[in-house]
Amino acid sequence: MDTNSSPVLPAVSVLIVDDEMGMRSFLHKALVKRFALVEVASSVEEAEELRKRCHFDLLIVDIKLPGRSGMEWHEAIEDSQRSSDIIFMTAYADLETAIKALRAGASDFILKPFRLEQMMNAVDRCLERRAMTRSNFVLRREVENAFPTTDMIGSSPSIQQVHDVIYRVAKTPSAVLIEGESGTGKELAARMLHQLSGRSGAFVPLNCGAISPDLLEAELFGHTKGAFTGANKARDGLFNFASGGTLFLDEIGEMPLLMQAKLLRALEQKAVRPVGSEQETSVDVRIIAATNRHLKDEVANNRFREDLYYRLNVLSITLPPLRDRREDLPDLIHHFSSKLSRELGLPTIPFNHDDLKAMQSYSWPGNIRELKNLIERCILLGKLPADYFREQEEDCKPCNNFSGWSLEEVEKHHILLTLDQHHGNKSSAARELGVSRKTLDRKLAVWASLDDQDVCEQTA
Repeated sequence: MDTNSSPVLPAVSVLIVDDEMGMRSFLHKALVKRFALVEVASSVEEAEELRKRCHFDLLIVDIKLPGRSGMEWHEAIEDSQRSSDIIFMTAYADLETAIKALRAGASDFILKPFRLEQMMNAVDRCLERRAMTRSNFVLRREVENAFPTTDMIGSSPSIQQVHDVIYRVAKTPSAVLIEGESGTGKELAARMLHQLSGRSGAFVPLNCGAISPDLLEAELFGHTKGAFTGANKARDGLFNFASGGTLFLDEIGEMPLLMQAKLLRALEQKAVRPVGSEQETSVDVRIIAATNRHLKDEVANNRFREDLYYRLNVLSITLPPLRDRREDLPDLIHHFSSKLSRELGLPTIPFNHDDLKAMQSYSWPGNIRELKNLIERCILLGKLPADYFREQEEDCKPCNNFSGWSLEEVEKHHILLTLDQHHGNKSSAARELGVSRKTLDRKLAVWASLDDQDVCEQTA
């Protein structure tokens, strides 16, 4: 089979998960000729560590694995923010297994042993669906933009101030920087700015932390045919898709420094140069960036370019955390209850006085996103989960009593807590800790080996 003739999505990243070394080597050798990034893992745990560091467009996963099975890899299967197509493989298949795999989110299902052509056909089917999705990208965004998003819910002074700024700056072409904690509604504010801007083009969002640094340039600027492995045809970048509209760069603080320099040049020149090309293409794009970091601190610590910061921070909007706008809770609860009950086809929940009092007293570390998720859970369960607020507060409560702890124990506690707060993202945690990723990996490896040694001693 001529694997180079099949239609593929350029700059694709693939992760192969199989405990058989021969199968990993066989698939890696076949796929690395076509795609920009191909990684392998022998278990779900090893694969999840790779997935934390890099987004993969396609996962090829054996169902029967040591430890957790492929269908128990819930982190990947249920990740709506960084979704991947999944091809499950198994040598022990029956109809029930196939049905379970499809219900678990499989895009395709391959029975071992298989011919390479069968696997490549399955891969191409997945990638053709992704290519079709990208082809309809602009149309879908334009349809969404035809129906204006409801204003931010609430009448508190802090949210009204945000409204005033959005309405005042929406029609300007200037860049806007939106800052605020995770879950405060930064993308909603960006969509409002676009919808009120009068710009005819699409609203195109990109989470800078969800794209592999190696692929980010091609994603933004596009590439020529043959620019890198897997680039079988030229492709426009998101700047081109957003031309005449708005490009929303979410989590801009996660963008690598080298890419920041290239972004700055594109903004200053109002032109992009596709990867592999010597020619620049003019683009008319309004930039809205968002971050949950304090970019001034990132600049001071040489983790964000000062010139790019001032280029993005022409106009700034700071979204307040939910704990600072508690008077908006009744409106938000009513809004999400009505909306989610319609979507789920279930009745709304009549919250009693004690429920509302508990909500008003809670600190809401996850902000609006946490509130929405809680109300969805309430509708599914038919009630407010018992002890939800007490358990969440205890999980978020830091340990401040270090009496009797060694310096090494305090360091380990602080590093692991920071890593947990960044949901296992080692690069992000290392930046906050002010250490290199290599240093963080080394410390975690030392602690892991010590933990293994303790287990061995206890079982000896």
